[in-house]
Amino acid sequence: MRILGISVLAFWLSWGGAVLAGPVTEREGWVVMPTDMPFDVLVTAVKAATKSNGMGVVTEAGPTAMAASRGFSIPGNRVIGVFNNDFAVRVLATSTAAMIEAPIRFYVTESPDGRGTLSYKTPSHVFAPYLDEGGDELSELAATLDQRFATIAKAAVMSSH
Repeated sequence: MRILGISVLAFWLSWGGAVLAGPVTEREGWVVMPTDMPFDVLVTAVKAATKSNGMGVVTEAGPTAMAASRGFSIPGNRVIGVFNNDFAVRVLATSTAAMIEAPIRFYVTESPDGRGTLSYKTPSHVFAPYLDEGGDELSELAATLDQRFATIAKAAVMSSH
């Protein structure tokens, strides 16, 4: 029984450490945009910018509310999956396997002071493993999506200025 208790404590401590992890930082293939916007305002701005740029919010998930219902307080954290049917059909024409990457996600995180950060993997980075199969057409499509995601991100973070 003591071993079980120690194992549970070790798991809880390791999980608790993940809750206190630091902010998202620059890494290969990512765009990271810290803002002065409150987390909730940035989430709303990303959704509005997505719609106004011809894309749709396909999925949305975040652990914050569920964690709170379990007694854990964690900063705001939202993953927003963005795509549209036109791009889906075009991706599938180049590589069936590449479609597993859709929707491509924006990631909104909250800093301790309540400000939001917008992050995302560029579509060209996301689709890179499929370029041997999808060829130039998939590469060009990914570049088009890079521009669309950059436009959405810029519109979202500039919406309060």
